[in-house]
Amino acid sequence: RYEPTWGSLDARPLPAWFDEAKFGVFIHWGVFSVPSFGSEWFWWYWQKEKREPYVKFMDANYPPGFSYEDFGPLFTAEFFDPNQWADILKASGAKYVVLTSKHHEGFTLWGSKYSWNWNAVDVGPKRDLVAELATSVKNRTDLHFGLYHSLFEWFNPLFLEDATNAFNTSKFPTSKSLPELYELVTKYQPEIIWSDGDGNAPDTYWNSTGFLAWLYNDSPVRDTVVTNDRWGAGSICAHGGFYTCSDRYNPGRLLPRKWENCMTIDRGSWGYRRDARLRDYLPIEDLLKQLVETVSCGGNLLMNIGPTHDGRIAVVFEERLRQVGSWLQVNGEAIYGTKPWRAQNDTVTPGVWYTFTPKEGKVNAIFLNWPVSGILELGEPRAKPGETQVKLAGYRELLKWVALGEKGMVIALPQLTPQQMPCQWGWTLQLTDVD
Repeated sequence: RYEPTWGSLDARPLPAWFDEAKFGVFIHWGVFSVPSFGSEWFWWYWQKEKREPYVKFMDANYPPGFSYEDFGPLFTAEFFDPNQWADILKASGAKYVVLTSKHHEGFTLWGSKYSWNWNAVDVGPKRDLVAELATSVKNRTDLHFGLYHSLFEWFNPLFLEDATNAFNTSKFPTSKSLPELYELVTKYQPEIIWSDGDGNAPDTYWNSTGFLAWLYNDSPVRDTVVTNDRWGAGSICAHGGFYTCSDRYNPGRLLPRKWENCMTIDRGSWGYRRDARLRDYLPIEDLLKQLVETVSCGGNLLMNIGPTHDGRIAVVFEERLRQVGSWLQVNGEAIYGTKPWRAQNDTVTPGVWYTFTPKEGKVNAIFLNWPVSGILELGEPRAKPGETQVKLAGYRELLKWVALGEKGMVIALPQLTPQQMPCQWGWTLQLTDVD
């Protein structure tokens, strides 16, 4: 059994499925999807920081005295089709999904009894969005279902009172935050609890270790659940399950602990933005580069989309997810279930990243640029003449190669027309019998 101490909790082995999964989809959806302007931090930037673009936007488009709470009934989700979402998630090749059950605004996407009249069952859609998506994901896909939950809430009076008392009182966590977490786990049995938003309060204020001890010892998901590292000020990149360290974290090197790179397809926001331009969305080449770099360094990629207030996954997000899925259909063996190799990237040719498939003893060299010469030089693998074989994923025949002394090899790529290419962006060489 785990004690409610970081020493004990940090020693829990991470359930194996998470490392094998490699790729997940993050979904930021909430009342902030109604103004869908600027950022999911809309309420904070408008009311607290009074940032000019947000104030102007409200003055120009809403009547005087319109409050953020007034956006609640406008969060309608009339086009939300959880089966369609599940099918898009499946097509993306992702192995897990993380939905924002509650962001810093405090609005819960399920009918929480601890969030009276500020939840999706009482206000807006009048639907339990968490339950609907959980059911569709479980029935239509093999994805693991996860939930994001913000510990703090910007404007909750109980939290503000505790903050004024330098967190020596704990009215907010005992009456709101912790009960919600227990409710989420008991009701929906998520396999990921993605905590966030510590409000500059320490983990002792949140009683994070007490909750995690229950989660790992006695909860219905104790054997399979994974958690991140955002459990109070100072715990990020130090305690918890896998490390996130920061948003869009991509160290470019191997880390001693399992980590995740959570990032957004829209460079400027996690929530949906009506004011986004095409150039704000990362192209597929950039997304695959992130995926390959992250996995080769031992991380998972959690790629975020923001649905609209009426429950649609915008076409641009759907296209990106389906593109990743089509790439993974060809190159998935070099991603899923792999381990980091002794070298993460090549020393001679830039844009080449390595993974290792333990079952077949295969080294995967994923190259992001197809060389004009048709010849690819790799500086890292030690090939064995007469034994080493080189295959291009999605192409039948073995490739010809020459060893370069003790280390390194030159590989002749097949001459293919664009139609014959196994995929359009990023290709995998599978090397067997190399050191």
